[in-house]
Amino acid sequence: MNPPKPNGEPLYPEGIAPPRPAGPAPALPTLLFAPRTGVLRSLRHPNYRLFWAGNFLSNIGTWMHQVALGWLVLEMTNSPFLLGLVGFAQFAPALIFSLPSGVLADRVNRRKWLLATHAAMLAVALAIAVLTSLGLITYPQIVILAFLLGTTSSISAPAFQAMVRDLSSREDVLNAIALNSVQFNLSRFIGPSIAGILVSAVSISACFYVNAASYLAPLIALARVTYRPHAATAMGSMATGLADGFRYLRGHKQISLLVSIVALVSLFGLPYLIFLPVFARDVLVVGARGLGYMTSATGGGALLGALVLATWPAGRRRGPLVLIGTLVFFTGVLVVALSEHFYLTLAALVVTGGAMVCSIATVNSLIQTLVPDDVRGRVLSWHTMAYFGFSPIGSLLVGTLADTWGTPAALALSAAGPLVLVAALLVFVPWLRHLQ
Repeated sequence: MNPPKPNGEPLYPEGIAPPRPAGPAPALPTLLFAPRTGVLRSLRHPNYRLFWAGNFLSNIGTWMHQVALGWLVLEMTNSPFLLGLVGFAQFAPALIFSLPSGVLADRVNRRKWLLATHAAMLAVALAIAVLTSLGLITYPQIVILAFLLGTTSSISAPAFQAMVRDLSSREDVLNAIALNSVQFNLSRFIGPSIAGILVSAVSISACFYVNAASYLAPLIALARVTYRPHAATAMGSMATGLADGFRYLRGHKQISLLVSIVALVSLFGLPYLIFLPVFARDVLVVGARGLGYMTSATGGGALLGALVLATWPAGRRRGPLVLIGTLVFFTGVLVVALSEHFYLTLAALVVTGGAMVCSIATVNSLIQTLVPDDVRGRVLSWHTMAYFGFSPIGSLLVGTLADTWGTPAALALSAAGPLVLVAALLVFVPWLRHLQ
C-alpha cells in the first residue's frame, strides 16, 4: 500500500513502490560462493573443492622441482642449449601422447586413470630426488627422467582437464577453470620462493623430495571424491577416435583458430620460462634466490589473471580476453628479453603471467562450453598438445639461437613476430572479438 503524506497526497508517485526496509547485508561467504556471481562459486561443490586442494598442494612441489631442476642443469652444464634440451625432453611427450590420451579420456574412468598417472609421477620424482641427494645424477639421467615425467603428465592432462568440468557443473565451468588457474598460479607464486630458499640454504635435492611427497595430496583427494563415471563414447579403434577429433576440429574454424593461438603462445612465448635461470645468473646476476623471486613474479601475475577470470560475469564476451591477453603476453616477453634491471624484469614477469592466463585459460573455457561432451576429451587433447607440445620445440629453437646470439636476443626475436601477428588478428578477425 502507498502511504499518504500529511496533506493526504500519496508519498510515492503512482506505480512506484516504496523501498523495502533495509535488512542485513549478505554475509561475505554468501557473496563469495553465490551461484553465477560468487568469485569462489565452484568451490561450493565438495568434490571439486577436494580436487582443487589436492592439486594445489601438488603444484607447489612441481614448481619447486622446476626451479631446482633448471638451476641444477645450468650449474652442471653451463649451456643454455642443454638447458633448452631438458625443456624439450620434459614437454616433447605432449606432441606424441596428448591426442591418444584425449581419446582415452573419453573412454576410461578418469579418476582411476589419474590415480595411476599421479602414482607414476611420484615414482619418477622420487628417483630424481634420490639420485641427486646421493650425488649420482648425470645429465643424460636428467634428460631421461624429465622425459618420463613429461610423458606421465601429458597422458594425464586431457583427463585432468575434463575432470574439472565433471566435478563442478556446466554453468560454473569458466569459474572452475579460473579457480584451477588460481591454484596453479598461487602454487607458482609460493613454490619457487620456497625453492630459492631451500637451494640456497639446504640443497637442491630437498626441493625434489618435497615434490615427490606433494603427489600424495592429489592421490588422497582422488581417492576420496565421489565420482560418477561419464558415459563413454563408442569403442572404435584408436585411429578412428583420433580421426573423429581431428574432423571435429577441422569443421569448426572458431575452435581451430583458438587452438592455433595457444600453439603460437607455446611455441614462441613459453620458452621464456625455461631460460629464466640464464637471466637470473648471467644477465641480472641475482642467483638462485633471485630466480625464485622471478618465477614467483610470473606466478603472482598469473594469479591476478586467474582472479580476473574468476570474477568475469557469465555471458560476457570472452574473445577480447583471448586476443588482448595474447598481445600483452608477447609484449611482456619482449620486455623480459630486453631488460637489464631486476625490478623491471619482475614487473614484466607479473604482467606476462597474468596475460598468459587470460589467454590460455579463456581458450580452455571456450572449448569446454562450445564443444559437445562426446568429443570434449579429444578436442581438449588438441589444446593440451598445442600448449605443452609446441613449447619444447620453441625451447630447442631459442636454445640453439642463444648459443650463437645470446639468450636475450634469441628470446626477443622469438616474441616479436607473433606480437605483430596477434595484432593483425585483433584488427582483421572481428568475429573472434565477439566470442562469448
